[in-house]
Amino acid sequence: MNTWTLPAVLLDANPLIDFWRNFQLVARNDSFLEISIGILVPAALLGLLARRQRQHVRTALILYALGIILMTISAIPAALDMPNATKALQSAGFFLVGCGFVKLASIIIFDVVLRFTPLAPPQVLRDLMVAAGYFGVGLWLLAHYGLSLSGLVATSAVMSGVIVFSLQDSLSNILGGLVLQIDDSLHVGDWVKIDQTSGKVKEITWRHVAIESRNWDTIIIPNSVLIKSQVLIQGQRAGQPLQTRRWVWFNVDFRVPPPEVIRVVTDALVREPIEGAAADPPPNVVLMEFKESYCAYAARYWLTDLVRDDPTDSLVRSRVYFALERAGIPLSVPAVTAFVESHDEERARQHHERDIAQRLSALDLARVELFREMNDSERRLLAERLRYAPYMKGELMIRQGEEAHWLYILTQGSAEIYVSTDSDVRKNIATVHAGDFFGEMSLLTGELRSASVRALEDSVCYRLERAAFEDILHGRPEIANYLSELLARRKVEIEAIRQDLDAQARAAMLKGQQKSMFDKIQKLFGISSSTAKVVQ
Repeated sequence: MNTWTLPAVLLDANPLIDFWRNFQLVARNDSFLEISIGILVPAALLGLLARRQRQHVRTALILYALGIILMTISAIPAALDMPNATKALQSAGFFLVGCGFVKLASIIIFDVVLRFTPLAPPQVLRDLMVAAGYFGVGLWLLAHYGLSLSGLVATSAVMSGVIVFSLQDSLSNILGGLVLQIDDSLHVGDWVKIDQTSGKVKEITWRHVAIESRNWDTIIIPNSVLIKSQVLIQGQRAGQPLQTRRWVWFNVDFRVPPPEVIRVVTDALVREPIEGAAADPPPNVVLMEFKESYCAYAARYWLTDLVRDDPTDSLVRSRVYFALERAGIPLSVPAVTAFVESHDEERARQHHERDIAQRLSALDLARVELFREMNDSERRLLAERLRYAPYMKGELMIRQGEEAHWLYILTQGSAEIYVSTDSDVRKNIATVHAGDFFGEMSLLTGELRSASVRALEDSVCYRLERAAFEDILHGRPEIANYLSELLARRKVEIEAIRQDLDAQARAAMLKGQQKSMFDKIQKLFGISSSTAKVVQ
């Protein structure tokens, strides 16, 4: 071996030897070892037992690993006799390791320990405690390297004042976010209205509250502005379901009595549930104001799906419109509108004749089974008594168990007839279309409605009152026999479906029902048995 080779090799190895010695000094530091054990052991346990928090555990381990790398690298400037660089790298490394420890401690406290208690601290409180932990690590490092904290506070007072003054808006937002989280007055998912902004709370952060509007927009409101504003939380009442009251306005002429308008519209709103509107409290109608030439009304209902405010308002408006049309109550027209028309007896007679002709042509009463045995003059008398009655899709035309006042002739659309059994089971009987009629059973016998009828689409009916039949039956009582046969057949069809009767039972029931129907018609309309053909 050459004598000059060994010193050269050893000389070249001195930096490596110094690096290794400095690294051993760092690794043997008591604080380093304690913190490392305090991070690695809980991290391993949380990784096995708390799978949902693995992402946060991974963040803590990344901070720890970065700290280890910096402390390892600090051995290089130490070997090169660069104390300032060594101290800076070691301080940064210890700070990252300490932050990893704080992060892991927050997971253990908030995600493990507090899960077994009724406490549910807000996210902003957790963030504050983590930030305080990071700050504490920084103070510990300053004290560890001999920096006087009291001197630091004294010399930085002016600087702190300048910083606070320049960041007052940001600090106000942070404090506002803290207040919102601590007082628990606002939550993610709440529907709110702030000034002209309305929507659903998506996020509450340190700086702002994010609100998603129904127009698919996101509005960012700084916390400092929010805590100074009046906030309306929609649809929330202690012990009550989530729903908010909506107002649908409509106007009707002065000449229609308000109680009649309120009764007609309220009945239309409560007879059948409206999609998106609560059944309890039920919808109601109120007279709100007298205008120049009309009364202003409001149909009020409770919205259950706060996203669908305008579509549900539209359904309510449609229900109001059809109800007023059926009752012959027109919506108001502007006061400036003027109608000029000449009225005399001849013109009125011509208008009446034209209206009756149109009804006879549209209805073709001769083809309707109920009126088949009547002559032309009798059918004309019925046509004069018919009243126009439109219905919107889903509306109930007849409700089972109600008292009967009208018979219905369907001229447009379709409807379903169904019965509800004692066990609340609903059975469909039939579907009626244009040209069919219903409601005759109760009208002619005085019985309560035996079935319900609901419009399957927007439909048009003509309603006929009992008085029209009374005039015809008193004029030609023998028609009662034909009507009793027709009613008996329909009665048996309904009972057969309700009771699942076979053909033999139906035939037996039909014979008894025909006599029963005749007796009820005779009694209700006061027909003398001597003038009517009695069913045997």
